[in-house]
Amino acid sequence: MPATRMSQTGNYKTTYAQDQGIFATRMELVWTLLLLAALLALPLVAARTLLRDLDLIMIFAVAALGLNITTGYTGLINMGQGAFMGVGAYAGVVAANAWDLSLPLALLFGGLSAALVGGVVGLPSLRLKHLYLAVATLAFQEIFTWGVGHSRLLAQGGAIPARAVQMFGFRDSFLNHNLFWYYIILPILALLFLLWRNVLRGKHGRSLIAIRDNDRAAAAMGIHPARAKLTSFMLGSFYAGVAGVLFAYFSKSVVIEDYGLSVGVQLLAMTIVGGLGSIPGSVFGPAFIIGLDRVMEQVANWLGSLNLFPSGVDVATALRPLSFGLAIMLFLMFQPHGLASWWQKLRHYVSHWPFKS
Repeated sequence: MPATRMSQTGNYKTTYAQDQGIFATRMELVWTLLLLAALLALPLVAARTLLRDLDLIMIFAVAALGLNITTGYTGLINMGQGAFMGVGAYAGVVAANAWDLSLPLALLFGGLSAALVGGVVGLPSLRLKHLYLAVATLAFQEIFTWGVGHSRLLAQGGAIPARAVQMFGFRDSFLNHNLFWYYIILPILALLFLLWRNVLRGKHGRSLIAIRDNDRAAAAMGIHPARAKLTSFMLGSFYAGVAGVLFAYFSKSVVIEDYGLSVGVQLLAMTIVGGLGSIPGSVFGPAFIIGLDRVMEQVANWLGSLNLFPSGVDVATALRPLSFGLAIMLFLMFQPHGLASWWQKLRHYVSHWPFKS
């Protein structure tokens, strides 16, 4: 096959600039643009309920990518990603209400606030690893929940309404709520994914991966472990903060129950199912978990119609955690690399077809 950057079957890079490019080949860029065009046209044929699920998937994809930066790419276990989402949500909404900030400024303020807190919470990672670090981030989750619940400024965890959003002449309303936020969240998601992919191909992203593989060897090669770990926590927290602001505005209020420990566990499950250390896995994981939740709703309704259980028993309440835990266990046992590994195998097959790999 001729040496061309449209090809996926060889490495024809001759300069460092090509090696550090965001897209490996021009064909990859073409497929990405086609995917974005399809996503932009999807609301024209999708139902309103499906649009709501797509909005939630994209919001949690931002938070899952942030957790992937900290845990998947740097190897630092973080159980407090839900709390970082809460920090961004409260900071963004409260600041927007007090200072009349627009949505972009609220997103930036919430993300930077979460990144600042993430840098402080990441300090134990300089001394702690593995389970001990997980417990330290879990402690921050509990501190956040307790602090918000006892703060009068934050309504002691009660609902704080978010301002109505108007962008490019369109205003969020009951009739176009899901469609309006779809076209707001999608560009933000694409921008943040592109930003991380750009960082990942540079020296900062490679230093995080080196820390994950062996922090002592990375230090011997001139990488500053403390700086890299704190950078990882701050970047991951920034993404979580942006996701928290988006979720608060999408829900039209910020409530402490939306950013509890269960959210952190759910985000960790999304990264495991999607695939640790994978950008596409940060989308596959939320899509699988949210899709599984919707399937369990349908199964619960079907079982309820069969009258197999006593009246008053909420079958969905039992099926959701059961399916959630079972999915995590099965993925850890039989597919530890997550759905991203299937995606890589599919890409490899398509790029080499009809030849054997």
